[in-house]
Amino acid sequence: MEGNGSVDMFSEVLENQFLQAAKLVENHLDSEIQKLDQIGEDELELLKEKRLAALRKAQQQKQEWLSKGHGEYREISNERDFFQEVKESEKVVCHFYRDTTFRCKILDRHLAILAKKHLETKFLKLNVEKAPFLCERLRIKVIPTLALLRDGKTQDYVVGFTDLGNTDDFTTETLEWRLGCSDVINYSGNLMEPPFQSQKKFGTNFTKLEKKTIRGKKYDSDSDDD
Repeated sequence: MEGNGSVDMFSEVLENQFLQAAKLVENHLDSEIQKLDQIGEDELELLKEKRLAALRKAQQQKQEWLSKGHGEYREISNERDFFQEVKESEKVVCHFYRDTTFRCKILDRHLAILAKKHLETKFLKLNVEKAPFLCERLRIKVIPTLALLRDGKTQDYVVGFTDLGNTDDFTTETLEWRLGCSDVINYSGNLMEPPFQSQKKFGTNFTKLEKKTIRGKKYDSDSDDD
């Protein structure tokens, strides 16, 4: 009997807590409805105009990005094109690649998807063989490397696939997360939770380019097949 009494008491406490929570939600909704009822026609019209202005501004910004080559993953021919493209846009991701490196083709697939999704960022690719001066200036030694730029300045690098779960099978969401960590795209997810599948989370400490020691050939490849 004592056991049944304890269960009944616990159930009653839970029910009271639920009713209190429901009452708080109801009161909040009543308050919001009252505020809307008190808004006059002039205020509603003002809110409408502000909303329309924001939509017009967003559309103008979209058209400006598209006119500068955003929205598609494009190859540029040389170093001069690189400097011109970077000068035009606030956020730029440039893939330094080589035709014979298999992992560059993996990156191409993911970058083409992200270019369409993130119009705020320009996505480019440049063959390292056509840009020796730029590669030396940016210390591009490992292929593939993504240079992440803001306002014409290099902010960060993604070198190989180490920051992407160290696997060829990383997802587009993983690359998106990594770019978001460098604030080179508008990322809406949780930066503290990398979307690696079946892998241990390790925060946001990345392998930096300057920590790598490269010897031998001019461009070291991160691919096993090269």
